Amino acid sequence: MEYSREVYLNRLIDRKQNGLIKVITGARRAGKSYLLNELYYKYLLNTGVSSTNIIRFAFDSDENIDLLDSYFLDEPTRIEISPNVFYINAKKFRAYIKDKTNEKDEFYLLLDEVQLLDGFVGTLNGLLRHNNFDIYVTGSNSRFLSSDIATEFKGRGTIIHVLPLAFSEYMEGIDITPEKAWREYVVTGGIPLVAQMRSEEEKLSYLENLCKETYLKDIITHNKIKKKVELADTFDILASMIGSPVNARKITNTFRSVLDKSITADTVGDYIDYFQDAFVVSKAKKYNIKRRKYIGSPFKLYFEDIGVRNARLNFRQIEETHIMENIIYNELRYRGFNVDIGEVNISEKTEKIDVNGKHIYSQKALEVDFVATKGNQKFYLQSALSMNESSKQEQEKKSLNNIDDSFKKIVVAKTGLNPMYDDKGILTIDLFDFLLDKSLLEG
Repeated sequence: MEYSREVYLNRLIDRKQNGLIKVITGARRAGKSYLLNELYYKYLLNTGVSSTNIIRFAFDSDENIDLLDSYFLDEPTRIEISPNVFYINAKKFRAYIKDKTNEKDEFYLLLDEVQLLDGFVGTLNGLLRHNNFDIYVTGSNSRFLSSDIATEFKGRGTIIHVLPLAFSEYMEGIDITPEKAWREYVVTGGIPLVAQMRSEEEKLSYLENLCKETYLKDIITHNKIKKKVELADTFDILASMIGSPVNARKITNTFRSVLDKSITADTVGDYIDYFQDAFVVSKAKKYNIKRRKYIGSPFKLYFEDIGVRNARLNFRQIEETHIMENIIYNELRYRGFNVDIGEVNISEKTEKIDVNGKHIYSQKALEVDFVATKGNQKFYLQSALSMNESSKQEQEKKSLNNIDDSFKKIVVAKTGLNPMYDDKGILTIDLFDFLLDKSLLEG
């Protein structure tokens, strides 16, 4: 089964020959290498580019690394930076590239897991000075890529972030109803390799192993973590908190009360950053809509793949309400939106009476699940599993009704009905219509 990954492929095509380094980020196994080395490679070939003008090199492939051994024989190809952790000799790699290219023909450099190249920023900046090189790189850790683009590449890089399969991509090539696909997707998520596995047992086992043997080990290695158990415990706690307000102090209290362990809020904050840097989770900041400013804490965390989240909890907490919210968050990001959590302050009349016999008003903050922005587009969205009761409809729409601007306000729910506007202009969309029909947000 070949997934088209059309959204990401088009983003690469749009950036072709733009004079910038195209940096493809995302968690391990999200499909970055497949996008670059299979789909984009085939696109280049189909547009007439010769295979000899496309240099593909994976820095986590022994087969590729062995190609460097013949250069500078007195120097090691692998540079050990700590026990069993190596960087690839950049001097040898540059010699290899020089040997495979020239100064007159156009060359495409497709470089996989480039953070494993010693001093990769300097090497990439050097390669970029060749006007006949169009450079594409992938990486699985934002500390090695995103932050460096801002500070080191100085406007010479552009990021394409790849998520695991969106629900619409998951549906490609399978002959089952959205309802049945959803029952699978909310459990095992959208990692492409997992989606193609036949048995549920194999999927669950793979995801559990991926959490432990890849994600955790990568974070421990890259950040030199000594408190490995506490890091794993933090992983578990974060997995149980999707859709809930998060702050470091709250998690330290959980360590103390539930796990009978002591850990500082600063350490927890660092651990959260490590999981975000590894693209395991994504942080959604809170934005006060009326005051038009961000609120530092609390924030919310959502998992880049819901199957990874479920695996970390041994598939014991499959709460469809929170999982649906997580999936909608990722869907908006897949479509290119920046996504925040909204807050609306209102003044609400209470039953209490003051000395003058007038009702006392209380200040209250209402939450909007998502504020999605892209250019001049903006949407306010609420995620609601069910809207069957009038009281539930009133509850979900309350915050939206208290936003006084003209941007579209939407409730996404499992209604089984056609899209419908109410008398206040709020649009209710069925979950599967929302996930499978991108045009509904534009209409």
